[in-house]
Parts: sequence; structure tokens; C-alpha cells
Amino acid sequence: MNWKMNISRLKINSLILFSSLMITACSSSEKHQSRVENLPYYGDASFTPHWLEGDKEGLRHFHQISPFTLINQEGDTISEKTFEDKIYVTDFFFATCPGICPKMTANMSILQQAFLKDDDVLLLSHSVTPERDSVSVLKNYAEAKGINSEKWHLATGDRQEIYSLGRQEYFVEEDLGLERSIDDFLHTENFVLVDKNRHIRGIYNGLNKASIQQLIADVKNLKRES
Repeated sequence: MNWKMNISRLKINSLILFSSLMITACSSSEKHQSRVENLPYYGDASFTPHWLEGDKEGLRHFHQISPFTLINQEGDTISEKTFEDKIYVTDFFFATCPGICPKMTANMSILQQAFLKDDDVLLLSHSVTPERDSVSVLKNYAEAKGINSEKWHLATGDRQEIYSLGRQEYFVEEDLGLERSIDDFLHTENFVLVDKNRHIRGIYNGLNKASIQQLIADVKNLKRES
């Protein structure tokens, strides 16, 4: 009788273990799903979502990232044309940053790996100390961090243009209503998702692993939308 009871208990324990594994797998899968079927659009620093799917007239006048000209770690000129018909993720950093930047770079590396063989997706990191982050400095940084120059551009150039991009185009700072000058240092952990038409479709905490996984899911959602 005891051996029959032991076998029954073993079966029950096995069933519980199997059910737990299935629940964990399903939960993990759900976490990596995009939050909505179609991502909203964002047009200002408040990041109020606008649902413009199919609204061609609304999109025609909606905020787009303005044209820009910068230089990457290979010494090549990059512009909005470099990202034409591409989905891209962008952030702002500097090579000698001892604080949040190393973790941001590590998390951007996760994105690089996730989309390494996907020609539709690019990464763009702007230096907020372009006077120090020359092409050679960025090249050394890229080599040290395992950055693929065909996938991920590290950008230097005119400081005023970079700061204008960060504050007036990508809205990466959270200090709403505060006047900022070129002398006020731009430093933020935010990653911004931009679609193939240069519209902002999401903002994410670049220090948070869960946020990075959500970003990966949202990029895949944008690919389906395209």
C-alpha cells in the first residue's frame, strides 16, 4: 500500500512541477509582448500618447525628428538619411561617464544582440561631450564595448546641434517647463524609439532590464506595423 501511495504522490508532485513550469513560461512570454497592438505617437516633452494609426492627415502634421548631420566612430558623416526607412533606438551618453552610461551601454548592447542580423533596426548614441569625444575616442570606446559600427552609431559633432536634438527633438529630459541653455549639461538615462518615418513611438528607462525587454517587444511590434 505504501509504495502505491508513494507513486501517487510522485505523480502529483510531477504534475505540480510541470504546471509551475508552464505558468512560468507563459508569464515570461507575456512579459515580452508589446503592451498594445499599435504603438502610440509622441509629439512633445509631456509624452502624451496620440493614437494616430491610419490617420494620414494627422501624421502629416505630427512631430518628426528634424534633419541632422553628425559624425560617427568611423569618421563617416551620418544624417537622417542614414536612418531612412529604418527603425532606430537612440540615447545620449559620453565616453568618460563613470555613472549611468556604462549600464546604458550594456543595455544598448542587449538591443544590438537582439537585432544584430536585422537590417531594419539601427542604434544611435549621441555624445553630450562632443568636444572631448572625438572620432578616435569613440572608435576606441566602440572597440572596447564590442560595438558593431554597421548596427550602432556613436555620434559626435556640433554640441549645439546635439543638445537641440536631445531637448527639442527627442525630448529626453524630464524637466518640463524649465528653460535650458547650451551650458546646462544634458544627462539622461532615457532611450527613445523612432519609427521609419522619424516619429517617436516610445520612451524607456535605459537602466532597467524589464524596460529593455519591453523595448525589444515594441520594436518587433513596429516591424509588424511596417
